Amino acid sequence: MGLPTLEFSDSFLDSPEFRDRLQCHEVELERTNRFIKELIKDGNSLISALRGLSLAVQRFSQSLQEFQFECIGDAETDDEINIAQSLKEFSQLLNTMEEERKRLIQNADNLLISPLERFRKEQIGAVKEGKKQFDKETERYYSVLEKHLNLSSRKKESQLQEADAQIKKDRQGFYDASLQYVFKIQEVQERKKFEFVEPLLAFLQGLFTFYHEGYELAHEFEPYKQHLQFNLQNARNNFESTRVEVERLMKRIRSAEEDFKPPSSFAMEGHLYIQEKRALGSVWTRYYCTYERSSKMFSMTPEVFRLRSCVRRKTDSIDKRFCFDIEVIERHGVITLQAHSEANRRLWMEAMDGKEPIPCFTAFLNEAGFTFAKKCIELIEALLPWLDSDVWDNKTITSALKDYFRCLAEPLLTYRLHKDFVRAAKFEDQSYRVRAIHALVHKLPEKNKSMLDLLTNHLFKVSSHSDQNQMTVSNLGMIFGPTLMRSQEETVAAMMNIKFQNIVVEIIIENHKKGAAVAQSVEWTLHPPCLQRGA
Repeated sequence: MGLPTLEFSDSFLDSPEFRDRLQCHEVELERTNRFIKELIKDGNSLISALRGLSLAVQRFSQSLQEFQFECIGDAETDDEINIAQSLKEFSQLLNTMEEERKRLIQNADNLLISPLERFRKEQIGAVKEGKKQFDKETERYYSVLEKHLNLSSRKKESQLQEADAQIKKDRQGFYDASLQYVFKIQEVQERKKFEFVEPLLAFLQGLFTFYHEGYELAHEFEPYKQHLQFNLQNARNNFESTRVEVERLMKRIRSAEEDFKPPSSFAMEGHLYIQEKRALGSVWTRYYCTYERSSKMFSMTPEVFRLRSCVRRKTDSIDKRFCFDIEVIERHGVITLQAHSEANRRLWMEAMDGKEPIPCFTAFLNEAGFTFAKKCIELIEALLPWLDSDVWDNKTITSALKDYFRCLAEPLLTYRLHKDFVRAAKFEDQSYRVRAIHALVHKLPEKNKSMLDLLTNHLFKVSSHSDQNQMTVSNLGMIFGPTLMRSQEETVAAMMNIKFQNIVVEIIIENHKKGAAVAQSVEWTLHPPCLQRGA
């Protein structure tokens, strides 16, 4: 049901029905005012969102413009070139769309927000001012009328005439305010039909123009899109066929033997672990190495050396597998390297023309052996304290001394006691460990004990100068552990125990003067009431 009509004649009567009809118009106009305020708020939010969307699209477009495809290989197919160029085409398309959106955003305030705000302030605001004036005149008129009616009839005629003229004037002011208010409130009710809807229509027309521009661009883009889809399908087909071949190659390499060598400008290249000696022992560091056969240049980044010789390292001489030694012109001593596997070591040695280790002669614990060992020790101790740590692995006096012990028909600490020594080195309690090892030393044959005493006394002297020659007890244990002890069976388990062999020799050197003190407690020490560490 629509709003009731307000007759001007009703303004003179000012009946309750007139006031009720007037109030209906006031309520509707206030509802319209609130709606327009909310619409303006939502319109501003929409414009802000469009502006934010436009900025995001522009950033996205800029990213597409700046990105450059890089394809595998030194040349690109036409499909790859077109696909790479497509990002710039997309960017240009988006930029064109955003130009139209910018115009929409720029016009939105003039087309939508300002007209609505103007209608609310000027038209609805004028009605509110009219209501204030109408209410003011109503209160004034009825107040004056009440006073006028209370005048006494005994007043002078001149006073009564003056009062009649004043009430007539006030009545006319009330009628004028009422007529103006009725006129304005109905005028605004009619105006909102077009002044409220026209801005919305103009804004929607801007949206339609924007969307139509998108439609036109999509129509123009269609041929390029079809051609690009053709390029993409070709690229996908090429990818699938290439992927099958690459996967087949991957499987072939995966199933190949470990000695597969990829094509390279070097005779051999890959990662190797290099033994580097430190004051408190040695560490194994990974390097990427290359070897060029014609120039004999061996590189372990960033250092480069000229190769002198390459020899396979025997398993019983070091607690690592797959090792080999090289000598280079630029560095004194031997460099010990570890490959990833036996096959990998074979490839490196083939590339470097590596040799097998010289077969060890059989040495004996006889008078000649003792004389040889004493002479070597005498010459070595003459070099103290400035004994270079590199000398220990060189083919010099120290190397000869090690070779003598390595070539004994049976290791100095004997095969028979090997497992007992390893078991003793695994005791958690260090005191028991020392006692057990020295108890086992006293179980050695007399010649073995005498030679061990001669050697450990010498090694103790060497270690006393470790601050100058870096030959700590730990280093000496690592050097002589595999020399003085070895398992009769060459198994992986035996190799895993080499580190305990080093501990045995280290304890013997460090505590060699305590050997006699534990001679009387051999049996007790061999069975200590403590747990052993896991092997």
